[in-house]
Amino acid sequence: MTKTIPIAPVRKSIDVKATPERAFRIFTAEMVRWWSKEYSINKSPIKDIVIEPRVNGRWFERGEDGSECQWGRVLAWEPPSRVLLAWEITPSFTYDPDLITELDIRFTAKGSGTRVEVEHRLDGYGAAAEDMFKIFDSGWPGLLESFAQEAA
Repeated sequence: MTKTIPIAPVRKSIDVKATPERAFRIFTAEMVRWWSKEYSINKSPIKDIVIEPRVNGRWFERGEDGSECQWGRVLAWEPPSRVLLAWEITPSFTYDPDLITELDIRFTAKGSGTRVEVEHRLDGYGAAAEDMFKIFDSGWPGLLESFAQEAA
């Protein structure tokens, strides 16, 4: 019998010069301000990124042509301390509602700022998890730096 060893999640964190409330708002309601435009799965360039602020809300990008491309959905909405998102994007970077990997973001007051911790759980990727780990492990640091600049 072959035993499958789950892949470790990608874990990244950053300290931002903002209150937890502001950091949460910039992360969730103003994602388009800091998300890299090159990380798009739509045919039209990104005009907006929307996280509907409720459990089961959609997480999607809206293109300049008005088209929408789903990324996932909200699994937990706990402002200003936590948002848990289902990342439903395949290794070929297409949306698949049957694929679920979890993106858990936590916001904790730290001094006059906030510690933001991101954990991207990759178990849903199966055999592709190791390759996806490398992609996300190298992508999240730049995204979090951009986020920190916007939050400040």
